[in-house]
Amino acid sequence: MTYKYKSVPVKSSEITPYAHYLSRREFLKAAGMVTGSALLAACAPKVSAAAVAGSKVTDLPVRRDEFGDPANSFEDITHYNNFYEFSENKEAVHKLSGDFKSHPWTVEVYGLVNHPRTYGIEDLLKKFPQEERIYRLRCVEAWSMVIPWMGFPLASLLKEVEPTSDAKFVRFETLLDQTQFPHQGSHLYPWPYQEGLRLDEAMHNLTILATGVYGQPLPNQNGAPIRLVVPWKYGFKSIKSIVKIELVDKQPATFWKTINRKQYGFYSNVNPNQPHSRWLQTSERRIGELGHRATLMFNGYAEQVASLYEGMDLNKNY
Repeated sequence: MTYKYKSVPVKSSEITPYAHYLSRREFLKAAGMVTGSALLAACAPKVSAAAVAGSKVTDLPVRRDEFGDPANSFEDITHYNNFYEFSENKEAVHKLSGDFKSHPWTVEVYGLVNHPRTYGIEDLLKKFPQEERIYRLRCVEAWSMVIPWMGFPLASLLKEVEPTSDAKFVRFETLLDQTQFPHQGSHLYPWPYQEGLRLDEAMHNLTILATGVYGQPLPNQNGAPIRLVVPWKYGFKSIKSIVKIELVDKQPATFWKTINRKQYGFYSNVNPNQPHSRWLQTSERRIGELGHRATLMFNGYAEQVASLYEGMDLNKNY
């Protein structure tokens, strides 16, 4: 049986323009035509190391997502962050993360693959062309941003290691290092942070490993040096500072589901009809805006990803 969901009121500003609707796939393909080096040379703003660390940046060129919405400012993106390894206070993370050392860095890719490998971050940057993808980020706390990520499709990495026929899921793990992540000393949470995707979700073109933002290397507070971005899911699925990627045959345990499985499901697709006990999901506040806007099913990416869940009850498989 095909999945069903209720409609929610949508403001006219949230409706995808017809021209954008016709060219969404072309937009996504075109986003991948520019390599990181070309992008930095051609249009990246000149931002100093101090700016990346958190100083205000005011001279960035305007970027818009495929829906026509402008990207949030560099200041917004780097000063309001969910990163529990540093703090539960979103506005404190950028200060607490200033001394985090993201180099040298390696990512181990292993498990049910034919060619397990450990990559240095420099190897990943050289091997996989960096693309700009301007995606919406919707957090379960009912706030959102539009972020111009730099990165590459996760599928490119997975194809190189060749998942075996037994691989059904991908498990991700964040660095475990209390000397760098002070809040990992809290015994209230099941460290290290772990997340997971079904293999077909991981292989989807929209799913990327991000290595930068606004054409600059990924700031510490945003998950340096490499993080997952899955734009049709709530932000906590996009795990930061990844050190391990494992292909497995069973659905892996995930951080928030381990804490509270009634409120945080494995799939965690943006769904305005699936309630949360503490936050309204039918609307969201875009950071930098005063009012609220309607939350769209799959965060607005239904055309691209709804087929992944054909026949599933998304209120049970949340």
